[in-house]
Amino acid sequence: MSSCTHGDTVIDVTPSALGCEDCLKIGSGWLHLRLCRTCGHVGCCDQSPHRHATAHFHATRHPIIEGYDPPEGWGWCYVDDTFVDLPDQTPQRGPIPRFD
Repeated sequence: MSSCTHGDTVIDVTPSALGCEDCLKIGSGWLHLRLCRTCGHVGCCDQSPHRHATAHFHATRHPIIEGYDPPEGWGWCYVDDTFVDLPDQTPQRGPIPRFD
């Protein structure tokens, strides 16, 4: 996995929500979604107003996210600050509402 040393944290996960879990709770919108490949938390990207995926990393130290919606086929390691090759892509659980 590139220069990332956290590949052993990547597991098959079940997405936690149909959209950014935290934005849905507060009624906010997002641009793109990121999926934590340690626990399945769905958070919004850093171009979204609340940056919930990055906030999840800071709260949990779960290192690797997947570009989830739209499906982007890449992973990112926050700790090593690099793109990573994922062993698979997580299927979406259903139609994801658009809030962009």
